[in-house]
Amino acid sequence: MRRLLRTTWANTVLLALVLSFVTTTAVFAKNLDVSLTELFPSDRQVKTTLVINKVLERFHYRRFQLTREFAAQTLDNYFEDLDINRLFFLERDVTRFISNAGQLHDQLQQGKVDIAFDIFRIYRMRVDSRIEYALALLDQPFNFSRDETYQFDRSKSAWPVNEQQLNDIWRKRVKNDFLTLRLAGKNDDEILKQLRKRYEGIMRRIHQFTVDDVYQTFVNAYIRTLEPHTAYMSPSTSENFDISMRLSLEGIGAVLGADNEYTVIQRTIPGGPARQSGQVRTGDSIVGVAQGLDGDMEDVVGWRLQDVVDKIRGPKGSVVRLQILPKAEGTASRRLREVTLVRKEIALEDQAAKSSIITIPTDAGAAQRIGVIEIPAFYRDFRAESEGNPDFRSTTRDVRQLVTQLKKQQVSGLVIDLRGNGGGSLTEATSLTGLFIRQGPVVQVKDAFGKIEVESDPDPDIIYDGPLAVIVDRNSASASEIFVGAIQDYGRGLIIGEPTFGKGTVQTLVDLNRYVPGDNTDLGRLRLTMAEFFRISGGSTQLKGVEPDIHFDLGIAGSDQGERSLENALPWSKISTASYTQHHSINNVQHLKARSAQRTAQESGFQMLMSRSRILSEIEAEDTVSLQEQIRRRESDQREQVLKEERHRFLRAQGIEPVDEDAESPDEEALEKQQKVIDKIQTRESAHILTDFIQMQWNTAYEQRTAK
Repeated sequence: MRRLLRTTWANTVLLALVLSFVTTTAVFAKNLDVSLTELFPSDRQVKTTLVINKVLERFHYRRFQLTREFAAQTLDNYFEDLDINRLFFLERDVTRFISNAGQLHDQLQQGKVDIAFDIFRIYRMRVDSRIEYALALLDQPFNFSRDETYQFDRSKSAWPVNEQQLNDIWRKRVKNDFLTLRLAGKNDDEILKQLRKRYEGIMRRIHQFTVDDVYQTFVNAYIRTLEPHTAYMSPSTSENFDISMRLSLEGIGAVLGADNEYTVIQRTIPGGPARQSGQVRTGDSIVGVAQGLDGDMEDVVGWRLQDVVDKIRGPKGSVVRLQILPKAEGTASRRLREVTLVRKEIALEDQAAKSSIITIPTDAGAAQRIGVIEIPAFYRDFRAESEGNPDFRSTTRDVRQLVTQLKKQQVSGLVIDLRGNGGGSLTEATSLTGLFIRQGPVVQVKDAFGKIEVESDPDPDIIYDGPLAVIVDRNSASASEIFVGAIQDYGRGLIIGEPTFGKGTVQTLVDLNRYVPGDNTDLGRLRLTMAEFFRISGGSTQLKGVEPDIHFDLGIAGSDQGERSLENALPWSKISTASYTQHHSINNVQHLKARSAQRTAQESGFQMLMSRSRILSEIEAEDTVSLQEQIRRRESDQREQVLKEERHRFLRAQGIEPVDEDAESPDEEALEKQQKVIDKIQTRESAHILTDFIQMQWNTAYEQRTAK
């Protein structure tokens, strides 16, 4: 189990890297137009479905049972995956198939997926019809003074009932697309040319869907009905994955995701070109991609995520230019930012832990020196370890050295920064915890058969037993949550920040061919959820994540963040408590909260973060936008002005003259420096909280000594 979990992490992370950000120099041939007469399932896919059913029934962590209700939900998911914004299908299309869910149930039991292909053929015809209508609309003038709105997020709306309703939705959609580009500074001729290419590109890419593409899309809708982290890779996708694994991980250093028709930056990787540019931020949308310094910018709105990734990937040292729609200004934005990035390999050194010292004044007058260690990922150089190198790099080894150095510099306390740390090696999460506890269990792992194994720190050695705090945010996940949960359960340190992501499940790659020995047919692979992490106190890290002892209330609602936002996510659950002894009991947390709230209410950095969070929350709550040009300009200007004023006020308070990131050639080094200062706002407050905690401990000890 232990080796399997380590392998699971490596496969899961590498799969995410390959599918989500720039990875290889390989260029895969584009499909030609596929005839409708070719879009029928094959015998190989019947066999694949039967094997998938068998694997899910026997090995998936969640009990799988193919019922009629499950088949009906699969159809819902499939329609959603094909047409999430409800721009193509009519209500009668959906009703016809949903009412026939029993037929799909019977087919799936036999491995058949004929209905999935029936639906896709109708979908392709609907796309052709809609694109023809959209192109015709471009020949007509638009009235941008007319008082009307466009609902850009229709994922929860009813399906259009007839052609007339669908025509009106598309009229507003095309009008909105036109207005958005006009607000970005393009002239009408440029806009018409770009939108024609965009709409024709949507139709062209749908026509390039092969039988494997259609099957993979449907099977993933089927599997997602069970649980969101299990996924299928067709033979062609598996082949691309293998090619990617044989090449170095080169790219822009950004994890990408799909949101309706946009490709969205989910997070940037420390040390990567995107993060270092200072111009690419979480939540921004990529709307255009260009190659080299002077290549044409290609509109990628409406593209499949993998197609956008294929455009962004390229050899180390080459240039890619991205056209970014900033999240902070929302759909009303009239500002597109062009960012030039040089692709590079994300080296282990770029991910390595780093340390610094923050000096905090106290009420008593004597300043406290607080050590800070940033850990971007739980890394371990498996290759160097397997080659017998005794000095292989790892998170635990690096942190041990950093702590030793900080102790020599006589720090009074230590802050571990895990913000944005999406996880990594389970071994490292366990051994890192061991640096701060004497010995004992760190995490419990329950597999699909109910067997529970405990990962423990067997080493009684402890590198640091002083005051400790850990900062987390909504992107701290997996191995981060294991470490943080153990530190909290042992009472070893204060947990500060936001509730963590809540991913408490474990995946492994399963080669489906192993279940049909002697058959040379390639069936592809399944990424399978096969275990769950539990804290030593018994509760899972799944769904709920880890709740901080002291929250940074930035005004962002957390109900639809992280794992909590995923459909069919495994629920939170609890098992028996492991045998462990709590090291400390942290008291008077309310006093620390009150002191922190008083500081942050007056601090310009937190005021800036609050303003940004408030605007982002407003944007996320919107699903409609005005189609009046004057109103759109005003909305965009107001948001941009608020964000810019707060940012500039804070930076000037730090003695830094703000850099104009909208300049044609902004100073990237200065922008990165500015972002680092902003990133330290929460770090510094965490150091303040830990200083209060140290002072509180000293006062308690003094009172006890005086009483004696």
